[in-house]
Amino acid sequence: MQPTIVVRGEASREVPPELAVFSVSVTVRGRERETVVAQLADRAAVLRITLDAYGEAIERRETGSMQVHPEAKPGHARPSAYAGSVETTVTVTDFGVLDEMMPSLAAMDQISIFGPWWQLRRGSTAGAEVRRAAIADALDRAREYAAAVGARVDRLVEISDDVAGSGGVPMAARMMRESAPALELDPQWQTVQASVLLRVTITEPDLSE
Repeated sequence: MQPTIVVRGEASREVPPELAVFSVSVTVRGRERETVVAQLADRAAVLRITLDAYGEAIERRETGSMQVHPEAKPGHARPSAYAGSVETTVTVTDFGVLDEMMPSLAAMDQISIFGPWWQLRRGSTAGAEVRRAAIADALDRAREYAAAVGARVDRLVEISDDVAGSGGVPMAARMMRESAPALELDPQWQTVQASVLLRVTITEPDLSE
């Protein structure tokens, strides 16, 4: 059997984000369930119209949850009020509109906003590039080990993922404002990492020394 070498290759890159994701919620409270449901529908419709105005800057909009529930005071069985909410997740690709979009939404009545969370797209080319760099690192290490025993890398046997991932610490903020000034946001760079295991055969080592 030919001698083999197993090495780990690693690479890490800092890359700009490709997506900004935030959550916006409409919340309504009232004494009558029917009134709360009607007001919630009205406020949610206003939010949809507001988001529609940003056109292609918004890549995706998704309704996360809708809730309407009674609220009772301690010691009372009958509800004293009702509360309702609708949550929408918004994915933005044009970061230039965020400075105006998020403060404008936060200034709306009965609106809560959380985010943004900066992300890379699934299958981003940044991941492929860092994996290639990890393989190149593994090959360099294999050649160094082979040279140290008077041999050279002969044949590739196996490449497998060791640990791979991407991400960064998400930046989250809750903003409730009465006015809507411009708010400058700095996109948070994402750390993309890859680690691979490489198994190669080497030529017969020269151990004469």
